[in-house]
Amino acid sequence: MLFFRNNHNIKSYILSLHLEPHGYIYYDSSMKIGVYGLGRFGYFWSELLAGKFEVFAYNRSADKPCPENVKRCSRDELLNCDVIYLCVSISSFEKVLKSLSPDIKPDTLIVDTCSVKTYPASVMKSILQKDVSYLATHPMFGPDSGKNGVEGLPLVFCSGRCDKSVQQEWISSFQEFGLNVIEMSAEQHDREAAFTQGITHFVGRVLGELNLQSSEIGTVGYRSLLEIIEQTCNDPMQLFYDLQHYNPFNHDMRMQLMQSVDNTMHKFTDIDREESDL
Repeated sequence: MLFFRNNHNIKSYILSLHLEPHGYIYYDSSMKIGVYGLGRFGYFWSELLAGKFEVFAYNRSADKPCPENVKRCSRDELLNCDVIYLCVSISSFEKVLKSLSPDIKPDTLIVDTCSVKTYPASVMKSILQKDVSYLATHPMFGPDSGKNGVEGLPLVFCSGRCDKSVQQEWISSFQEFGLNVIEMSAEQHDREAAFTQGITHFVGRVLGELNLQSSEIGTVGYRSLLEIIEQTCNDPMQLFYDLQHYNPFNHDMRMQLMQSVDNTMHKFTDIDREESDL
């Protein structure tokens, strides 16, 4: 696919577009995609994108492996890409963006992949120059949940400072990967994610402290709990901390969760008291 950096170039090319029956617009594959960060998710995401695009990946330290279908590049080569995905921890996002911002070319599209949305969207709006576009996305999966393919998995798409036609092209592109693209505001994402992703990671870490093991008599429900532990505890601890800290709605989620635990424990306290009175 070929994406255009501004609306003028799209209009100048519109007559030569070829529309397929399902409505997507196809172009030549000449767009350069850059990925900053080759951690667990950055490696996974760059490898996925390379199935359709020419992808360049940059990591500050050279010790991180790079997928075979992705070209490892220098910082300057990364900044020469048309679109740059930032696959970094939430807590380092602002620092990374500040370091890149002075050298980002006009009309470049910056896309974040953070697991929270109001924070990175606000940072991009305040730091990036007015002639640099940005979008906020959250692939609601990772190397573990997407190891058998991403067909049908959700990706949250939040509008940013970007031409509507370019946004639609990215939505179409994600759908071509088989992803279920869900459009919503950054605030709505964080509010819902607190009680979907946030609570899942919190409970997974709590259960991980119990060192639960597989069992021959383990029920389907128990095996599901072990899967939650595996999916959440395989992620870096920094992701867990960042999820809890940078989502403004996670504090209320934790308080409600603790209240629910207390309410349940009190039921047993009442039962024990009644038995002791017999």
